[in-house]
Amino acid sequence: MYSKFDVTILGNSSATPTKDRAPSSQYVRLGPHNILLDCGEGTQSRIHEYSLKLQKISVVCISHLHGDHFFGLPGLITTMSLFRRVEPLKIIGPKDLEDILMSLISAGDSELSFQIEFITTNPEVEEVILEHQDYQIQTIPLKHRIPCTGFLIKEKGPTKRVNVDACREKNVPVSFYESLKFGYDYFPNNELRIPNSEVTWELPEKRSYAYISDTIYNEEIIPLISGVDLLYHEATFMSDREDRAILTFHSTAMQAGLIAQKAKVGQLILGHFSARYSDLTPLLDEARCQFEDSNLSIQGETFFILKKELKTV
Repeated sequence: MYSKFDVTILGNSSATPTKDRAPSSQYVRLGPHNILLDCGEGTQSRIHEYSLKLQKISVVCISHLHGDHFFGLPGLITTMSLFRRVEPLKIIGPKDLEDILMSLISAGDSELSFQIEFITTNPEVEEVILEHQDYQIQTIPLKHRIPCTGFLIKEKGPTKRVNVDACREKNVPVSFYESLKFGYDYFPNNELRIPNSEVTWELPEKRSYAYISDTIYNEEIIPLISGVDLLYHEATFMSDREDRAILTFHSTAMQAGLIAQKAKVGQLILGHFSARYSDLTPLLDEARCQFEDSNLSIQGETFFILKKELKTV
């Protein structure tokens, strides 16, 4: 059975909020872990509105320093402190982010109740920037007007479940169970091998989610996101405004669909919509011309990640 791995859309607008769309932010739940991807204005209000857990966020990933992607972070941090958070918070983002945040906190004569660990991204290279026993976060260099990175979240952990009855029958010691979970065979002596498959069951395949925030159409990211189960890709404009997309280093919905098609992903979510569009259906139709399994990121909607399929509520 799959553990929890889902994405709730907190904001899907580009540049400015509209009456029904806030700037970029997403709340990812992976087992017991809660990760925030970008933190535009109004993020903490959406967290409360959708009954998510503010204090349970352990990692915040900021793609770049355009305001619609991080202006909500100072308020979120100070709210955490006002409610006496004690657990450390990891913040992954551009090199100037720490100075910006700490200057604001200092100017307000505030003292945080918890420690922040800043992890600086390098927008020029792809790297595993955070490693945990349950997941890893990898950066994806993007091409935008300022340095910008996407994020790839990969589920980790055991690939097998121990068949205790079979282990007892074959006298496999309990001390070896942890190794069995990761696919190792058991050798009771040099002459005998007990294959892993005889004492374990297969667990579901590990899943992955790629977050491509702001970028011009860029096929260089395809090898990094190839085969991911769920891809979020910005789709600021429709194709009739491709010139504007190029000028502002953004993508069209059709280009997002093309990236999904070429990367052979499981599902695609579109977002970062220009405020000029009140009806998003034409953007969805355009993406589906390239990639059928495309979806709109609608605020408050949760996407459940399963292997090569996706469900929403």
